[in-house]
Amino acid sequence: MLCLGVACCATCVAATRTNPPPPNIIFILADDLGYGDIGCYGQTKIQTPNLDRMAAEGIRFTQFYAGSTVCAPSRSVLMTGLHTGHTRVRGNAGQKNPEAQILRDEDVTVAEVLKKAGYATGLIGKWGLGQDGTSGHPNRQGFDYFFGYLDQTHAHNHFPDFLWRNTERVPLANGIVPVGKEGAGYATNRVEYAGDLFAREALAFIEKHAREPFFLFYSVVVPHANNERARALKDGMEVPDYGPYAGMDWTAPNKGYAAMISRMDADVGRLLSRLKQLGLDERTIVFFSSDNGPQKEGGNDPTFFASSGPWRGIKRDLYEGGIRVPLIARWPKHIAPGTVSWHVGYFGDFMATAAALAGVKPPAKLDSISFLPTLLGRANRQPTHDYLYWEFYERGFSQAVLIDGRWKAIRLKDTSQPIAIYDLKNDPGESNDVSSQNGRILKKAARLMQAAHQPSELWPVPQPKPQTGDAQSGR
Repeated sequence: MLCLGVACCATCVAATRTNPPPPNIIFILADDLGYGDIGCYGQTKIQTPNLDRMAAEGIRFTQFYAGSTVCAPSRSVLMTGLHTGHTRVRGNAGQKNPEAQILRDEDVTVAEVLKKAGYATGLIGKWGLGQDGTSGHPNRQGFDYFFGYLDQTHAHNHFPDFLWRNTERVPLANGIVPVGKEGAGYATNRVEYAGDLFAREALAFIEKHAREPFFLFYSVVVPHANNERARALKDGMEVPDYGPYAGMDWTAPNKGYAAMISRMDADVGRLLSRLKQLGLDERTIVFFSSDNGPQKEGGNDPTFFASSGPWRGIKRDLYEGGIRVPLIARWPKHIAPGTVSWHVGYFGDFMATAAALAGVKPPAKLDSISFLPTLLGRANRQPTHDYLYWEFYERGFSQAVLIDGRWKAIRLKDTSQPIAIYDLKNDPGESNDVSSQNGRILKKAARLMQAAHQPSELWPVPQPKPQTGDAQSGR
């Protein structure tokens, strides 16, 4: 009997060794951070030593894309694994059409998939996909714990007078000049900075769940501007101090923009240090990205920092500068340090990747491919997308398709407009429309734009305006 027991124990130990627990997953999402705003992506004026170290210790992607060129739909793509032609939330609806910016019970999020896989799930920071009392609230979309902003306009205010903890409003000591509804405005006395509160909450969540698999969506709100403060005071870059940039002969908004990013970078450094202190370093994969390209709100000048990197466009553009974003991943002993990847992926791929990390199947019928093979250095086993797709509902209805990672097709304003084709291999700045020389690609792009768009009652496509000049003249 003793021998049998020893044999059973040995079998259990062997099974434990061959089937390690799934890794903790942390996804850090910046808000309006450009591809070129980090040192490891070419930034020279803003100090980001911790993110640069994270890239040196992990993998840096050079052709990774956000879900959209503005925040709410980008986050919807990240959470659901569906591109903007299929996902529920396809634009920033705001107060004009709040129902269109709420996830429904039938929507399946990454948090729900991981929660069913045995993960503790937490969201710290900005949500933007459902208000209190709606089906889109984080606690109804798979998150066990939530602390932060529900409303994206409320998230403009970096010194708010309240935040949400699950379904409870938590009052803060800041006094504000309110603007509109849902907590927007700007501070009259700046006591509690949301970014500092989020950093503390993130560390507390990690410590609380150190003995079990956890998923943390750490969704910071920098370097997004406070648009309400910008309209009133001409400076929307809210930060407690300018840090190392205080003595620079820059504009105040540019100092604030840089200080916000460096302060966030320091928070990332503290998070990585805490993982190591808790012995979780090799058991935790940490991702870092941004929800879209850089903004010019708040008085900030993105050209001053070359925030878009070498790409054309900024936030609200479907050119590369509006949607190509940094992606860094770090997982010691699993991801080879100092790796640079040219794999073409986008936010929707996080769903399949997270499911693969957790050892479970993702939901069916997704626009999502796991890039875990690339993370583990097995590029020869990496499936790829035939195309990536985006649609955008501001300033009309615009569409973009990336074919084979090279051919970028863009149609602006409405479906009657011509499609431009850019060869990113030879024209990364998207300056030369080569549609007339690439008829096959042009036809394929037109087919994909039609096929990838699934009509939505919440997001009707504006109809092209008739050419009234000819009608009035009778021609």
